[in-house]
Amino acid sequence: MDNLLLIFICLLIGVSFQYAKSFPKNMHVVLNQFVIYVSLPGLTLYYIPKIEISTALLYPLGIAWLGFGLSFLFFYSLGKYLGWSKKLIGCLILTAGLGNTSFVGFPIIEALYGSKGIETAIVIDQPGTFVVMATLGIIVATLFSREALSPNAIVKKILFFPPFIAFVVAVLLNIFNVDFPVDFQSVFQRIGSTVTPIALIAVGLQLKIERKSKHWSFLGIGLLFKLMVTPVFFFILYKKILGASGLMIDVSIIESAMAPMITGAILASTYGLKPKLSSMMVGIGIPLSFITIAFWYWILLNF
Repeated sequence: MDNLLLIFICLLIGVSFQYAKSFPKNMHVVLNQFVIYVSLPGLTLYYIPKIEISTALLYPLGIAWLGFGLSFLFFYSLGKYLGWSKKLIGCLILTAGLGNTSFVGFPIIEALYGSKGIETAIVIDQPGTFVVMATLGIIVATLFSREALSPNAIVKKILFFPPFIAFVVAVLLNIFNVDFPVDFQSVFQRIGSTVTPIALIAVGLQLKIERKSKHWSFLGIGLLFKLMVTPVFFFILYKKILGASGLMIDVSIIESAMAPMITGAILASTYGLKPKLSSMMVGIGIPLSFITIAFWYWILLNF
């Protein structure tokens, strides 16, 4: 419950800062940079070395990896057909393809399924959503950004991106079954814990609800895909086609219905991929998701 309270308080703080003259207008840029270059590497270095790899992870892992692939195919195809800009396509791929599987997901899953549900939620979030963001997310953000880069420049930008470097180091530690000393782990955990409040305040600073905004139709498509189409896809795939059932499957489907990922929106904003739309996807998507998640919970109970 405290995580949900933190989300709304930090969003409110960010929105209120828009009207504080003592803060610079580009304050959100600095906060975005801090999240990307400091908070996310800390989170990676703390969690990734601790993940236990097994075949049982395939169903929850599919939520993040298949979900992002589905988002890419859907918005790239639709965007090309309708003549959307690269920045718009990239924004919707990132924000609709990455779910808020931890900061919103964890408290909801714990409330619905208890501590056993959290075990599955962590698998979906850390080696799933978070790793997708740190790898495929960076690639998409780079390819669809305003910069015209050569393939070599794109590869170089990804390889030297701090969250990606941290991810590679963390994966190597996992493979060799070693971890940082306890004191370093504590430091990384504290640094990583700054992701939520700082990212949400940055989102709030950019969140402006404009009735005449040209983003409303794109927002509707993005949230419809994230909150309804994605869970429909996994419900049919896991329950009907593969015939899977049980707590892990139900938790996975509920997590697939979560609102857009906060740090995914920050990544899109940092790369100039429609910052206003990315903020709206998070700011409006989070409260709206409470209604759609209740719907999916009812579906799982009855079907």
